[in-house]
Amino acid sequence: MPRKRKLLAELSALQRSSSIPPSDALENLNTTPDGDSSPKSSKYFATEKKKSFQLEADFFSQPCISLAKSFLGQILVRRLPDGRELWGRIVETEAYLGGEDEASHSKGGKQTQRNAAMFMKPGTLYVYQIYGIYFCVNVSSQGEGAAVLLRSLEPLRGLDAMRELRGAARKGPAKPLKDWQLCNGPSKLCQAFGIDKAFDQRDLTQDAAIWMVPGHELPGEQDVVATTRIGVGNRGEWSHKPLRFYLRGNKFVSVVDKKIEREMAVRGPSPCS
Repeated sequence: MPRKRKLLAELSALQRSSSIPPSDALENLNTTPDGDSSPKSSKYFATEKKKSFQLEADFFSQPCISLAKSFLGQILVRRLPDGRELWGRIVETEAYLGGEDEASHSKGGKQTQRNAAMFMKPGTLYVYQIYGIYFCVNVSSQGEGAAVLLRSLEPLRGLDAMRELRGAARKGPAKPLKDWQLCNGPSKLCQAFGIDKAFDQRDLTQDAAIWMVPGHELPGEQDVVATTRIGVGNRGEWSHKPLRFYLRGNKFVSVVDKKIEREMAVRGPSPCS
């Protein structure tokens, strides 16, 4: 018993000591130089990721276009079954307004078993499959049948795990993917984050495996490019509406609109920016 009391006293003194690094420093111990945060540090310095700072329901409850822009710079977090976490900064989105939007899966207000998540409360994931192989992930917003497609992420943590997941989805031997190739497209994003149909209709504010946290460097209006959506086909005027948004100059964006960026450069910053 005396020995036990002595150990407890020493531990208490250690916890009060100013030599214990702050939480930011503890987090840095888990981060490798390439941005990978796979657990590599001592268990004595492990810190449980808190979700107290995650984006809540009021953030997602915005009109579709507003939400698509507000997503830029925010961080998508995915916790894998083995406990590893993947973090990616959202750098490209597309707005699908429902109703009269001819490119939307919910055009005309038509609700089906497939697109039911688009009509659920803001912050609900809508995951659908294309070409019978790949998945795309959207987030519902305000508006009947409106949702935002997440097109591209800038990988921040867990890059090794992302490469594993992307590699498992690729056929045959292939060269290792560069960082900018991991999530620069909606289907690549889903592969890298292990998102499939099982995530359809999940709530980003409640789910233990996927959520969002605020970004530290949010863009200004002058940093956001608004241009046409990708792959919507012939949908009349809706094929040409500027409903795709991305971070100007970010190398992780899937498709850059050089013409729009040149026009922005000529105009320069607005007087209010």
